[in-house]
Amino acid sequence: MALSAAVRGATSVSSAGRGAMARLLLLCAASGLLLAAVAAIPPPEEAARMARYVLHSCDWGALATLSAQEGLRGRPFANIFSISDGPPGPCGGSGVPYLYLTDMEISVQDLEVNSNASLTVSLAQTPYCRKHRYDPQNPLCAHIIFVGSIVKVNDSEAGVAKKALFSRHPEMESWPKDHNWFFAKFNITNIWVLDYFGGLKIVTPEEYYSVKP
Repeated sequence: MALSAAVRGATSVSSAGRGAMARLLLLCAASGLLLAAVAAIPPPEEAARMARYVLHSCDWGALATLSAQEGLRGRPFANIFSISDGPPGPCGGSGVPYLYLTDMEISVQDLEVNSNASLTVSLAQTPYCRKHRYDPQNPLCAHIIFVGSIVKVNDSEAGVAKKALFSRHPEMESWPKDHNWFFAKFNITNIWVLDYFGGLKIVTPEEYYSVKP
């Protein structure tokens, strides 16, 4: 009888375990669907949301400055920089492109003469365009062009910039301290969105920052 009771108890525990596992799998599936829904690309008619989505999905961009270098003075000069508008995830980020810079960098030397710049970010660097086999130049492989200026962040914003950048680019923490790194941000004045056929769409900074990503 004791053995029979033990078997019944084991069967009961096993059933309870299977039930708990089923509930856990259901919860995981629901969470996955929720994350997929949150991360879904915005429709073409929502250009401001698209701009926020593309920036938050990207880890780097092409920053174009007006060169201050001898032999190139005044000419456009594009360079790759790591960026972040906040820790990765479905929360959407702040929309502010933060950068980690040093005066030793050639583009930063340009910015010291003229802080105006443009920043291009593209979903070509994400799995989205590869999954759909979109060429980077295909408008459906959305990219955003920001125009504005680069400014150093103040002390009150440095913590936000640090969290945004180091969460995506942990290697930055080990970069040489004697390079005098500093946190900066792209101060956006103009935004162009190319995410569909029919040409560029213009988004104002007010629309960009007020939309829920």
